[in-house]
Amino acid sequence: MSDAEAIAANRAAWDLSAQHHRGNAEWQRLVAGFADPGFSCFDATATAALQAIGVAGKSCVQIGCNNGRECLSLKALGGGRVLGIDQSAAFLDQARELAALSARQVEFLCADIHDLPDGVGQFDCALITIGVLNWMPDLQRFFNAVSGLIAPGGALVIYETHPFLEMFDPDATDPFHPTISYFPDGPDVAEETIVYDGSEPEGEAQVSYWFAHRLGQVVSAIAGAGLRIERLEEYPHCNREVAYEQYQNRAAQVPLCYVLTARQPG
Repeated sequence: MSDAEAIAANRAAWDLSAQHHRGNAEWQRLVAGFADPGFSCFDATATAALQAIGVAGKSCVQIGCNNGRECLSLKALGGGRVLGIDQSAAFLDQARELAALSARQVEFLCADIHDLPDGVGQFDCALITIGVLNWMPDLQRFFNAVSGLIAPGGALVIYETHPFLEMFDPDATDPFHPTISYFPDGPDVAEETIVYDGSEPEGEAQVSYWFAHRLGQVVSAIAGAGLRIERLEEYPHCNREVAYEQYQNRAAQVPLCYVLTARQPG
């Protein structure tokens, strides 16, 4: 399987997934929330990280924006021009619907991050949040593309699940016993619909490929793309699906998520 084949399969899987994330309770929360000009879906950790690098009045791009909720939330923090990039046309349809309801001016681009059209431009801030990195077969190629979107002096903010959490299966008989190697020998191949709201959809499914990248690989790829790492902070709270919340508040606490910020020299 080539990288291009994995990326294409994942695109089809996310397009299929979109129908299961419109009309549910989370969708209704977003529809109601974005009627308020100050509404944001960022938690306290993401908000603090973005405010620390300063997004007010700055141009921002989100890579892997899904239904656009976080792009719209960047506007609530005072972001200037905001562009969301995703390869799922179906989720971007939802993003444009939320944007219209909110009356916030946000642009969306349906494209593969590795093959962007000419004229996208560069931005003061680039944002990557939960789950994006694990759909990328080649981290160095990915961050090379991300680096090209960041203007000189601009910042990259990553708010992601900690790779250590990939060692655990929250649905296992003993969910606290690590059953998955931190050093996988290939992607996890799933033949089920991608959902992140706790539901169990039936019917058609699409094969997808999940790549478990170690934290060292992430850091090295960012540095290899010419970005200067400024901060890496690990946290004990869950920013993933509800099933993973059981790993919080343990006597022997494992890291559950992290924030990494980096800067484009210049």
